[in-house]
Amino acid sequence: MHRTTRIKITELNPHLMCVLCGGYFIDATTIIECLHSFCKMCIVRYLEASKYCPICDVQVHKTKPLLNIRSDKTLQDIVYKLVPGLFKNEMKRRRDFYAEHPSVDAANGSNEDRGEVADEDKRIITDDEIISLSIEFFDQRAQQQGSTDERQKEEVNNKRYLQCPAAMTVMHLRKFLRSKMDIPPTFQIEVMYEDEPLKDYYTLMDIAYIYTWRRNGPLPLKYRVRPSCKKMKITHPQDGVNNTNRSESDSASDKASSPAGVPSTSSPLPSPSTLVQPSQPHFTHISNPINGTTMTSPNRQFTYGSKVRKTALNGSSTSSG
Repeated sequence: MHRTTRIKITELNPHLMCVLCGGYFIDATTIIECLHSFCKMCIVRYLEASKYCPICDVQVHKTKPLLNIRSDKTLQDIVYKLVPGLFKNEMKRRRDFYAEHPSVDAANGSNEDRGEVADEDKRIITDDEIISLSIEFFDQRAQQQGSTDERQKEEVNNKRYLQCPAAMTVMHLRKFLRSKMDIPPTFQIEVMYEDEPLKDYYTLMDIAYIYTWRRNGPLPLKYRVRPSCKKMKITHPQDGVNNTNRSESDSASDKASSPAGVPSTSSPLPSPSTLVQPSQPHFTHISNPINGTTMTSPNRQFTYGSKVRKTALNGSSTSSG
C-alpha cells in the first residue's frame, strides 16, 4: 500500500535559504551561469566586490556581473507558500520602511515592492486563515445527463456552506459528514474536487494550491458514499491438509461400500497360484456353462512365467494342454 510521508520545512531549508544572510529568500535572484540562488539585495552587494559565485566560485561576468543575474519569481512563490507568515511579514516591513522614509521615491516600484499587496491578491494562504467552502453530494448520473435549470436549482439547495481553518484535513471533513449525516461505518465517504477523490492528508490549503483556487467563490467540494469493501479470507495451508484427509476418508468409505468381489480397475494382475472361479469367469476364452460344466478351448494355454495355468473342470483340477 502506498504511504505518503509529510516532509518538515526544516528538511527543505537548504533549498529555501540564502547562504549569504542565512534567512529565507526575499526577491530570489539566480546566477545564470551556475543557477545558484540568493536574495536580491545580498547578491547585488556581494557582486560589488567580487565577480565570482559565492558557492561554486564560477565567474559570473568578466566586467559587469549584474548582467548575468535574473529574478526567480517561481522560486520566490514557492518560498512564500511553504514558509508560514513570511509574505505577510515582508509586506509589513516594506510598508513600515516607506512610512519611516517618506523621502524615498517608490513611485517606479510595483505594489509588491511598496508592500501594498494583500495575501488574497498573491494567493498566499496561511494555516490559521479561515476558508469558505461548499459541500454537496456527487451525482454521477446527473453529471452524465447534463445540467438543466431545475437541476441547477436543486444543486444550489443541496449545497452546504462551511467556514474552516486552512489547516483542516480531508479526514476531518469526512468525520464531520459521517457524524452530521449518521452514516454507518459499513459505508465509506469520499471527498472530491470536481470528479477527483482527495487524499485524507490533504489540507484545505493544499487543495487550494493544487487546484489553483482563485478565491472567486467558496472552495467547491463534493462527496459520495460507497459500501465498504469486504476483506477477503486468506486460505491457510492447513485447509489443504484437511482436504487431503477428507478425500482419503471419502475414498476409504467408497471402498467399504463397494462389492467385495468387484476388482478395481487399477488393481494388479492376480498371482499365478490364484485359481479361477467357475462362477466368475474373467477371460473371454471361457464359454458359457453348459449343463453345469465349464468348457475351455482345447488348444489354448495361459501361463504366467513358466507355470501352467490350472482350470477347474467338473469340480476336479486339471491342466490344460
